[in-house]
Amino acid sequence: MFGYTEEQISWFGLSFGVGAFMLYMVFIIFQLARESKAGRFGTFVLFLGLGVGLIGFAAKGLIKFFMSGIVE
Repeated sequence: MFGYTEEQISWFGLSFGVGAFMLYMVFIIFQLARESKAGRFGTFVLFLGLGVGLIGFAAKGLIKFFMSGIVE
């Protein structure tokens, strides 16, 4: 497709596509907090509760990156 291999398209999608999706999820959490008039503490709780999954996903990628030099 346009001279790119399947591996290159997959790498781009997993790198930038997932990163963009994660930023969009942060925007959605912010919108939820704003529309529900959650206040500072409520916004913190929303980001803590809903953002833990995003942080875990990002941490998994970092751990795999740093461990790849050790394991392989």
